[in-house]
Amino acid sequence: MDIKQLTPTLSVSSQIGPEHAPAIAAAGFRTVICNRPDTENPEELQSALIGAAIEAQGLTFVTLPFDSKSLTPEVVVQLREMIASAEAPVLAYCRTGTRCTNAWALGQAGDMPAQDIVSAAAAAGYDISKMAPYLIQKITI
Repeated sequence: MDIKQLTPTLSVSSQIGPEHAPAIAAAGFRTVICNRPDTENPEELQSALIGAAIEAQGLTFVTLPFDSKSLTPEVVVQLREMIASAEAPVLAYCRTGTRCTNAWALGQAGDMPAQDIVSAAAAAGYDISKMAPYLIQKITI
């Protein structure tokens, strides 16, 4: 688990496990979003097991699994709406945090200046500079 903050209310992380749930709660997160399909994970990292551990800590757990092939404008909108309606702060995770960051960035296009989106991602350790032309044009993918 490697938590990185994108905004005051949203952080992303690499893969978490059930054993990370107490630390996630202790860090103050209120909602956890899983963006990693179960087909990418072994049995011990399936979303149902992680979700049960997260919910046992009194947090909300939701899933929106996608990969690079299934990242559509609809997924971007869904993630944006999940984040906006979730009790914050929110932690979204996938394998490395990159797909969460990319989808978040696409969802911010038009609301945040492209350079601010790129800078927020860079401050968290994600280079999305190649996405800047799409963010400027407000093209989701």
